Amino acid sequence: MAALAPWAADPARSRGRLHPEESADRGPRDAFQRDRDRIIHSISFRRLRHKTQVFLAPDGDHFRVRLTHSLEVAQIGRTIARVLGLNEDLTEALCLAHDIGHPPFGHAGEDALRQAMGAAGGFDHNGHTLRTLMRIERPYPRWPGLNLTWETLEGLAKHNGPIAVPAWALAEADAEAALELTSHASLEAQVAALADDIAYDNHDIDDGLRAGLLTLEQIEAVPLVADGWRRVAARFPDLPRDRLTGELIRSQIGAMVNDLIAESRTRIAAAGGGKRRGCARGGAGADRLLARDGGGGARAEALHVRQSLPSPAAACGSGRGTARGVGAVRRLSRRSAAAAGGMARSVAGERAGD
Repeated sequence: MAALAPWAADPARSRGRLHPEESADRGPRDAFQRDRDRIIHSISFRRLRHKTQVFLAPDGDHFRVRLTHSLEVAQIGRTIARVLGLNEDLTEALCLAHDIGHPPFGHAGEDALRQAMGAAGGFDHNGHTLRTLMRIERPYPRWPGLNLTWETLEGLAKHNGPIAVPAWALAEADAEAALELTSHASLEAQVAALADDIAYDNHDIDDGLRAGLLTLEQIEAVPLVADGWRRVAARFPDLPRDRLTGELIRSQIGAMVNDLIAESRTRIAAAGGGKRRGCARGGAGADRLLARDGGGGARAEALHVRQSLPSPAAACGSGRGTARGVGAVRRLSRRSAAAAGGMARSVAGERAGD
């Protein structure tokens, strides 16, 4: 791994784990690498292969499921983290685990669970991710959960931003691990959130085209996509349109990743990156790279600069052009998800009533 930037999460400065562990010779891995490996070897990670991304798995094995989606998110996340000098292993761990709390049948399944559990506090997939990894998983004899580092738990809890009023499952996790829910998560967590956006915005369209729920004419209505399509068509003028959809999806992912990296570098420099200062961690006014916490650990803390951009907000900021384009692409991907959701909704409703 390349040298870490000053604003990266450092495993040597980790706040540690909830439960002390006996040292064991299990390979030359640091704390975040162990977190990633524990997630990969977990039961809950394997169960993602049966969980719907947009299309029910029985409809065809060419469509994404939560497991393949998480692998694609991790690939994008690691690329971004490497270029920005962030911790690739923490980023990968967060990307791989971010969807573990999702139920089967996609968002239709979550809606059914939320309704069925209304009297018990409802259901939230992000809170259930923490509950699964901290309590339900039990591979170790002396404690529940995977005993992940504080940085991994914190990143999973708030990779989409600060949380003012957590639901019951996340509140329980916070009571146990003091996750500082009202502040922003690490840059690695923010990269994981953006990698998720980039992956599903494009791959949902890819699956929607494959299923016939979207057409090329529909996606060309988005200016960002139309520009990408013109570039692809110019490169391959002798090929039919249906042979170019894969190249279009790849080019869109590349354009979004490159724009995110370029804008992030600009914001790092503007925030004092050349003076060894970071670009995101604490709330407004925080301008220190490292701040000691009461337990003697250290965490990156510097000016947070995401708030001025439209969704999806960048790790240090995605370009306005791509942010607008992603929003339009997302509306198209949600159109395919809504169409596919009808196939899952009745099944999920029946299962919730069992």
